[in-house]
This record gives sequence, C-alpha cells and structure tokens, in this order.
Amino acid sequence: LKYLDMSSNLLRHDGADVQCQWAESLTELDLSSNQLADAVFECLPVNVKKLSLQNNQVSSIPSGVAELKSLEELNLALNRLADLPGCSGFTSLQFLNVEMNSILTPSADFFQSCPRVRELQAGHNPFKCSCELQAFIRLERRSGGKLFGWPAAYVCEYPEGLRGTELKDFHLSLLACNTTLLLVTALLLTLVLVAVVAFLCIYLDVPWYARMTWQWTQTKRRAWHSPPGDQGAVLQFHAFISYSERDSLWVKNELIPNLEKGDGCIQLCQHERNFIPGKSIVENIIDCIEKSYKSIFVLSPNFVQSEWCHYELYFAHHKLFSENSNSLILILLEPIPPYLIPARYHKLKALMAKRTYLEWPKERSKRALFWANLRAAISINLP
Repeated sequence: LKYLDMSSNLLRHDGADVQCQWAESLTELDLSSNQLADAVFECLPVNVKKLSLQNNQVSSIPSGVAELKSLEELNLALNRLADLPGCSGFTSLQFLNVEMNSILTPSADFFQSCPRVRELQAGHNPFKCSCELQAFIRLERRSGGKLFGWPAAYVCEYPEGLRGTELKDFHLSLLACNTTLLLVTALLLTLVLVAVVAFLCIYLDVPWYARMTWQWTQTKRRAWHSPPGDQGAVLQFHAFISYSERDSLWVKNELIPNLEKGDGCIQLCQHERNFIPGKSIVENIIDCIEKSYKSIFVLSPNFVQSEWCHYELYFAHHKLFSENSNSLILILLEPIPPYLIPARYHKLKALMAKRTYLEWPKERSKRALFWANLRAAISINLP
C-alpha cells in the first residue's frame, strides 16, 4: 500500500494511548475534510512523503511528535493555525500550504528553521498589518520568490483602516517600530526642548519676572486681608521718583527742589523719606506707586544697572496695564546706548520706543521750559 485517500469522512483521533500502526510502504496520505485535531500528529505513518490535512481542526503542531523524516509536502490549509509551523519534526519538508488559517503575524524566521522549503503557500490569512509583520514582508524579499501567490494573496485584514491593502504596499518607519529608538528620540527631543526653554527663560529673565509677579501677588493679598484703616488706596503724592543712587545728587539738588518749591505744592514720594520702616522694600515700592498720581523715572546708564530701579519700573509698568492709566513719565538724564540696556529691560526699550520722554537740557536757558512741562504733567488736585 503506497497511496491512501481517507478524505471527507468524520475521522477523529483524541490522542488516547492507542497503538498506531500503518503500513511502512505508505508514502501518500490524504486525511483532508475530517475532524482531526493536533493529536493526529501522534499517529501518522513514519515514511509518508505527501500528507494532506486540509480542512480539519489543527491549531498547532505539538512539540515532541515523532519525526517524519521523509515528509516532503504538507497541506494544512483551512485549519486553525495561528502561526507558521516549524520544521523540527519535518527535516525534509519542501512544500508547505497554510492558506486560509488564522495567522495574523507569521514568524519571520520560518525559512531559517525550514532551510529545505522551496515553496510556502501562506496567502488568504487575516494578516494584521503592524510592526511585527514588517519582518515577514522583508522575508519575502530575501526568500527569492518562495512565497506562492505573492502579492495578490497577501492582503491586510486588520486594522480596519488598512483592510484590503496588499502587504507589499504596507510600510512603517523604523522609528515607529523600534521602541528603543523611539524612546531615545523622544528623550533627545525632550532634552532639546528643556534646553531651549531653559535658554529662553535665562535669556528673557523669566525667573526674575516670575519672582516679581509672586512678590506683587503676595503684597496684594496681604493688602486685601489688612484692616480697612490700613489700606490707604487714595492718592497721597503727585509723583513717585525712581532713580539710581548714583544719580541721587541730581534728584536731591535739581528735581526735588524745583518741583516742591513755589505755589504748586507738589508732593513727591522719595524712598529715603517715604518708605515705611518694617515693610519689605517690594511692599514699599508697590505702596508708593499706588499712592502716587504719576511715576517719574530718571533714566541714565546708571539706571539700567540698578536692580531696584528695575523692580520699580516693573511694578509701575504693571500698574500702567492693569489700570489702563497714563502714569509713567520718563526723564532722560543722560543718553543710554542700546548695548547698555540688558535683555531683561525689554519693557524699558518698548517704553522708550513708544512713549515721549523729557530730556534734561544741558543749556540752562532751556531748563525753565523743562520744569514747566514736568510740573504740568503731574499737576493734579490731591484729596
């Protein structure tokens, strides 16, 4: 007996301890269209060369089955296989048919484990087009035409958006499929982003502005929670003077005497005489700016090098925008070269570009007009 056809019956084999004996001369066996499962591999003729198990219920080939060293052709189409079987028990296998099974992502090392296979029929499976399938697609290129029915029979079934796409047209980037590379790239991009943000924060002096905004907020909060008699929100001064200590001689000898003399009765707020002891400097600055009708800034190269002048300018500028007032008066005591103005003084640059400022005249004949203009700018009847 060499050829035996037992197809289209209701044959079953439950793998019980039954002695399976076949004629040693049997080389071709057709067991297709039966009800055989994985256990059938425990009961097969040892010298079979051509075996058909098409249309059965085989889900995998059990490990440790008896070797079928002569098997050359194996048909496992229309079963329940979830992956390509290995060739550990079929060392002579040359043709394998696993069409119409349940293979989503076939193993890419099939031809390595089955070096003698000349043709693999694996089409018409519900392939899941993902990163794992990329290796199988590359396998087709290396196999040299060993995949029967390529490319028409190899079509994506999952995911829904790629259904109907042939595997040869499915491509994913190396970055999308390499988790390590993706993590390294994400880490590098995060580090670059952090470095750029840190550079911008330092260049634009963001920590300084955040600290000042926090100080302003805390001062406002304490003011809101203070007793009603301590608030003093009404105007008490015509102007608050902000200047560098290096320009204090001009302020004390020129500005204050010329504004406070005469019938105008100008009330100026100067830190040396009007700051309240016990309060923080920032609280005193905010308090004086809010109690003053105007804020006068004496600009000079010394001014832009003073940290406290910058605080005063910041809070006065904050008041200008928060109250929509026109409370800033800029006096240019000495010309300021642009390169001397630090990056954090971008508010000062914007103010000098948009707002008219008074220049201190070197000629004595023009100073009367200067004082008249300045007094007119801060003239108001205080309560």
